[in-house]
Amino acid sequence: MKTRVLVVDDEESSRSGLVLLLTTLGYEVESAGDGEEAVDRARAFRPAVIIADLVMPGMDGLAVLKAVRNELAHTAVILLTGHASVETAVAAMKEGAYDYLTKPIEPRRLRALLDKAVEKVEVAREVTVLRRQLQEVRGVGLLLGTSPPMRDVYRLIDQAAPTPAPVLITGETGTGKELVARTIHDLSPRSKQQFVAVNCSAIPETLLESELFGHEKGAFTGAMDRRAGYFELADEGTIFLDEITEMSPSLQAKYLRALQDGAVRRLGGKTELRVDVRIIAATNKDPLQAVKDNSFREDLYYRLNVLNIALPPLRRRREDIPLLVEAFIKEFNDKYSKTVKTLDDDGLKLLMQHEWPGNVRELRNTIERAVVQCDGDRLTSAMLPWTAPAPAPAPADRPDAVVLPVGTKLERAERELILRTLEANNRNKTRAAEVLGVTPKTLHNKLQRYAAEAASSNS
Repeated sequence: MKTRVLVVDDEESSRSGLVLLLTTLGYEVESAGDGEEAVDRARAFRPAVIIADLVMPGMDGLAVLKAVRNELAHTAVILLTGHASVETAVAAMKEGAYDYLTKPIEPRRLRALLDKAVEKVEVAREVTVLRRQLQEVRGVGLLLGTSPPMRDVYRLIDQAAPTPAPVLITGETGTGKELVARTIHDLSPRSKQQFVAVNCSAIPETLLESELFGHEKGAFTGAMDRRAGYFELADEGTIFLDEITEMSPSLQAKYLRALQDGAVRRLGGKTELRVDVRIIAATNKDPLQAVKDNSFREDLYYRLNVLNIALPPLRRRREDIPLLVEAFIKEFNDKYSKTVKTLDDDGLKLLMQHEWPGNVRELRNTIERAVVQCDGDRLTSAMLPWTAPAPAPAPADRPDAVVLPVGTKLERAERELILRTLEANNRNKTRAAEVLGVTPKTLHNKLQRYAAEAASSNS
C-alpha cells in the first residue's frame, strides 16, 4: 500500500509540480488549493503526511495544522516556506509541525524528509496500539495478567516508556524482567533502533569489559581485530543489563561513567566515543542490601534507580495463572503442531496451589512439557510434574514470612510486619500500603516515627 501524501498550495503551478514529483517518487497523492479544502480532503483521505504552503490567503498552513492535529494525531505536517519566513516556520514547529522545506524544493531533501516523517508516523501508530493494550484486560505485548500487581507494572511501564530516564527492574528469577525491558523499548521513541540485552552474570568477568565497551586491535592477547562493544551497538537504542549487581565494583565504576557522560572508551583505545543509549538494568537481588554488602556501588544504584519497577512473584498474582496457561498452550500448539484446547480442573487446581519458586518461567516450562506429552486435546493433572499440591514451606523458611515469638508486644509486631512488607515489595511504599490495607500517608507517618526512634536510640 502506497504512502498517502496531501499537497496544499494556493499556487496551481507549484501544487501540480509537487504532485507530479511525489507521484514519480511512488506516493499516493491528492491536492487542495486552499486550507478549507485541505481540511476536508484530509478527513476523507487520511494522509500519512500533509505538505502545506505556510503562506496562503484565508486559512494558511499553520491554521491547517491546528485544524487537523487532534483528529489526525499521527499525520505529520511539513510546511513550505520562502527564505523570508523561515523564522515563522520554526515557530510553527513548536505548534506541532514535523519540519519545513524552503522553496524551491530540492527533490533529494524532500525524499529524505518524507522517509523520516513516514517512519515517525509508523512508530507513533505502533505505540498507540501498544498503549491501547495497556488499557485492555489481558496485558501488554508478551506480558499477561489482570491482577492488581500487574496493573501497577503496566502503569509504571506507561510512565517510563516515553522518557529517556534510566530504569531499574527488580524481581525474582523468572518474573519477566527482560520482557518488561523490551516492552518499555517497544513503547519508546527508540523502538525502531536496537535493543541489546546483556546478561552480566553469564559473561566471564575478564571478558565483560570488552563486551560492554569494545576493544582495539592488540588491546589484549587474542584481540586480532577492532570490535565494537554493546554500548556502541545500542547507539540511539536501548541497552538492557540483566543481573547488574553481578558486575565487579571496578567495572561498575566504568559503567557509571558511561551512564553519566554518555561516552565509552574501547579497551586499548585513546579516544572516547559518544553514544546515545537508553539504560535499563535489572537484578533479582535486593539492590539496597547489595549496597550494604558493598557488592553494588551506592552512586550507581541511585543513578539507575530513577524509575523503579518491582515485578511481583507468581505466588502473589495467582489469579493470572489461568490466563498465562491459555497463552502458553497456544504458543506450544503452534510450536509443536498440537491441538490442545484446555487444561482440566484438577490440573488447574494443582497449578493454583503450587508455590512457583521459578515464577512465570517455571509455569511456561511446565506447560511446554505437558503439551509435548499430550496426545489429545486436553491437558490433565497426570501430565504435570506433581500428583499432589506442592507443600508450602514452613513459615521460618519462607522469605516473605514474619515469624514472631509468643508474647511479642503488639507495637513491635506491627513494626516488624510493616518493615518486612516494605522490603518484600522492594521498598515500594504505595504497594506496601496497599498490601497492609492502610493509606500511603499512614505508612509514611509510621516509617518516619520508626526512623526518629532509631536515630534517638543511636544518639
